[in-house]
Amino acid sequence: MGGEKFGFFTWVSSISCLICLCHGYVPVNNYLINCGSPTNVTVTGRVFISDKLTSNLLKSPSEILAASNRNSVSDIYQTARIFTGISKYTFSVARGRHWIRLHFSPFQYLNFEMGSAKFSVSSQTHVLLSDFTTKSRVMKEYSLNVATDILELTFTPSGNSFAFVNALEVVSVPDTLLNGDPSLAGRPGRFQGLSLQALETVHRVNMGGPRVTPSNDTLSRIWEPDSEFLVEKNLVKSVSKIASVDYVPGFATEDTAPRTVYGTCTEMNSADNPSSNFNVTWEFDVDTGFQYFLRFHFCDIVSKALNQLYFNLYVDSMMGVENLDLSSYLSNTLAGAYVMDYVTGSAKSTNRIRVSIGPSTVHSDYPTAILNGLEIMKMNNSKGQLSTGTFLPAGVSSSTTKKNVGMIVGATVGSLLALVVFGGFFLLFKKRGRGQDGDSKTWIPLCTSGTASDSNGTTITSIASNSSYRIPLVAVKEATNSFDQSREIGVGGFGKVYRGELQDGTKVAVKRGNPKSQQGLAEFRTEIEMLSQFRHRHLVSLIGYCDENNEMILIYEYMEKGTLRSHLYGSGLPSLSWKERLEICIGAARGLHYLHTGDSKPVIHRDVKSANILLDASLMAKVADFGLSKTGPEIDQTHVSTAVKGSFGYLDPEYFRRQQLTEKSDVYSFGVVMFEVLCARPVIDPTLPREMVNLAEWSMKWQKKGQLEHVIDESLRGKIRPDSLRKFGETGEKCLADYGVDRPSMGDVLWNLEYALQLQETVVDGDTEEDNSTNMIGELPLRFSDYNNQGDTSVNVGVDREGRFEDEESSVDDLSGVSMSKVFSQLVKSEGR
Repeated sequence: MGGEKFGFFTWVSSISCLICLCHGYVPVNNYLINCGSPTNVTVTGRVFISDKLTSNLLKSPSEILAASNRNSVSDIYQTARIFTGISKYTFSVARGRHWIRLHFSPFQYLNFEMGSAKFSVSSQTHVLLSDFTTKSRVMKEYSLNVATDILELTFTPSGNSFAFVNALEVVSVPDTLLNGDPSLAGRPGRFQGLSLQALETVHRVNMGGPRVTPSNDTLSRIWEPDSEFLVEKNLVKSVSKIASVDYVPGFATEDTAPRTVYGTCTEMNSADNPSSNFNVTWEFDVDTGFQYFLRFHFCDIVSKALNQLYFNLYVDSMMGVENLDLSSYLSNTLAGAYVMDYVTGSAKSTNRIRVSIGPSTVHSDYPTAILNGLEIMKMNNSKGQLSTGTFLPAGVSSSTTKKNVGMIVGATVGSLLALVVFGGFFLLFKKRGRGQDGDSKTWIPLCTSGTASDSNGTTITSIASNSSYRIPLVAVKEATNSFDQSREIGVGGFGKVYRGELQDGTKVAVKRGNPKSQQGLAEFRTEIEMLSQFRHRHLVSLIGYCDENNEMILIYEYMEKGTLRSHLYGSGLPSLSWKERLEICIGAARGLHYLHTGDSKPVIHRDVKSANILLDASLMAKVADFGLSKTGPEIDQTHVSTAVKGSFGYLDPEYFRRQQLTEKSDVYSFGVVMFEVLCARPVIDPTLPREMVNLAEWSMKWQKKGQLEHVIDESLRGKIRPDSLRKFGETGEKCLADYGVDRPSMGDVLWNLEYALQLQETVVDGDTEEDNSTNMIGELPLRFSDYNNQGDTSVNVGVDREGRFEDEESSVDDLSGVSMSKVFSQLVKSEGR
């Protein structure tokens, strides 16, 4: 979709760059589209391009360009594009954070009353709007971190309705605008993973100053006056000293906020009364069920000397900063621009955010407090949504039947103190309770603040930063009928797994840790860290966790069809067709490809195998079990040095030899899975003749001879087209190369698998569905069913208590068959490793 499709934007970008040069920041991407219009329109110094020039960006089942008959100045709200079916804009972009601005202004066009339209808007990774409708003009602004070279915006009408948009913007944002780890409002610790969040601008306010338009902001933002949000207007006064603003190097810049924001402020009106003691409060409407990112803008334009201004900042009546002295933060600079970032600690249970400033007790000679600007942005929830609706498009969430899970709102002071105490014990005895490999050997609940590192070297985010996933213990007990034994579907070294159902009807698998267990803490933390970062339709979704009352509980989406392994052998389930097997491999490859490429640093799964590929009701594959996952190498590194972990039979021999982990280790393991899918037998089966014990070696022997048909599953006899098998075998062979550098990327594997599927489904001239035996793989010369005892007796060399390789002596793991109800037991019991 490269230069040809987007070449016409070259001159547009040149114009946009000239426009933005006066501001200083030149966006890499600057798509401004005047939807439904035959002409360009200039708005606040920016040129919105005619919809006709951008039509090749759009795929839509209909071409309805609407024009208003209003008598007003031509602008972007006089025309619109109407969608009667699912429609998609596709933009070629540089990776990084972008503004997405959607402009809506409903009017009547023919039989389309836009004020009654109901629709959803989504990207590949997030739902921006669900069942959206509006009767008045509105602009929706989002900040989205795009991790690929393509950004797709999909408009989906709800039911029999339609969608519309008057104008849209996709504009690059400076990398420095949102970086670092914001503080948690009202509690210790910091929020990590802000770069992964999609944000929606809810309020952007210029305290004490006028409305700021896009033409006066380097990033084309709008700042509203604060008067309508003040609770008591008579307690404040406005100050304006724009010329005095100083942008100190290393702190805020004009991209952070314009001078018209930093140069004005709302100040506590103490009327020169030294005994004044009150707070100035603003109140903002927000949606419940979300966390919020708050950015406070400060600039001391009221003091005549350094260290005169001390005040307190509160968020929802909780202390944010006490005795704030701005000049001390800015290397003794007066009137320096400065920002402070906060994230609300848990999903809001009320529809208001209250922000207050008030006098400090440090300097009481002249009590005062100021605030220059404030931005409030909604953060996406655990399902990647920024809207409270139920729209869940493909690729955004793993189940269309899921609804928002009730999240814990807060904790009592007593329980908070108890968690802090436990956290203190964790820090005190951390080293004492660790084995040689760093795994915790004592049962300790998660800390309430700060960060830690697990045994894999993965930095674990503060539990408070993942608080939107925390589910109360009472809700977990209700879902499992107080862990009723009849709901038990698995048991292992970590603990038991229960089938459950949340109050909204969502079916879940509840993995409950055993307090007597001497393992699991590192994996528990890693699962939360990994699955709270990534949302993908081919990764098993984490619904939530519970660490209340010393519990370690993980709640996943329930996968009705169980593990891939259970459908291949040992369980008596119906055999999968070749097409189904290819589609399952493609789905798993997509999930792994996303892990390897979907963030600033790759994530390596380290335990890819058929028991960790789960299938939903429609046999869609999802990669599961991230307990061993590890963040990949930095850009200037080739590998990560780490202790060897994984499952024997799937383990990358180069990783084993050199203890150097790369994404290609996952590729090797996936290659083993591919041959496991083709041959439908365990990867290690000591009951078979010596030359057949190791599946990878056995299958590679015949692949190198060009006779892979000798080892395929008997149930596939006469059902695989030769070209499809050839492409599949070649891909698997490349995955099993001795050296990682010779193996393909997961992206290449995915492409080849999709090609193999195309080759299987292509009807050759002269073929018929009834008689195509001449184009299918014939009789199998070899049968291993006589050697197969219908169980899985895989050999695990040096496995831990969950069957993972840990460079120890050999042992044999008795692997039993897997039924549908055992799906999540495979995540925790040794039989699943």
